[in-house]
Amino acid sequence: MELQSVDTRLNAVRARIATFPKKTAEIEARVTNAKSELDAAKAAQLNTIKERKKYELDIEQHKDRVRKYKDQTGQVKTNEAYKALQHEVEMAEAEIAKAEDRLLEQMVNGEEYDRRIKASETLLKEVEQVAVGLRSTLDREKAEADKELGQLTEERTRVAAEVPENTLHHYDRIMRKHNNIAVAEVRDESCGACGVRIRPHVIQEMRRGDRPELFECETCTRILHYTPPNAADSIAAAAPRTNAAGHES
Repeated sequence: MELQSVDTRLNAVRARIATFPKKTAEIEARVTNAKSELDAAKAAQLNTIKERKKYELDIEQHKDRVRKYKDQTGQVKTNEAYKALQHEVEMAEAEIAKAEDRLLEQMVNGEEYDRRIKASETLLKEVEQVAVGLRSTLDREKAEADKELGQLTEERTRVAAEVPENTLHHYDRIMRKHNNIAVAEVRDESCGACGVRIRPHVIQEMRRGDRPELFECETCTRILHYTPPNAADSIAAAAPRTNAAGHES
């Protein structure tokens, strides 16, 4: 029973330690996501700047065309040529209008990306500050768990040394088979682990308490532990009580 108690605590500590990598990954993922949002906003802003320069260049090129065509109108001698140049001027001016609309759109987008960048920078700073605290807490919890694991490992070695080798081998085999629970308490003449009722003559033998061999559940094969009612009452009476004020009595 003492060995089972140590193993139960050992398994709880190991399960707690097993959660630390996931918790660490979750913390780092928050920081990574915040950085990704900032990078995305900056990339979008950079693309907007490139697009603005492109449309500004388009506008200047179309304005040059308009000036060139207008200069040529004074040199033409026929109405057809004049109309053709006017048509080119109109087309160039239409392209200027389109480019100016797109430029305005990119300027509006740029303002929005500026806001996103500032918001993302603020969020990243907050997330990194929180992450520092979470990492510190997690490191402290992990150190405590590692210390407890070492202490329990030493305690298990001591307790296991007091168990006969054959019995220990049998105990370990049942532990591996039944999710680290090898000992089951008898409750209401039933196995406390699987709930199957124990044969009356086995209960009688366990109550006598004068047989050195181990009793096992016929269904789940766990080692049965029987605490006589009087002994259970004595254990309960010996345990410290806590009054309403939270003090032991």
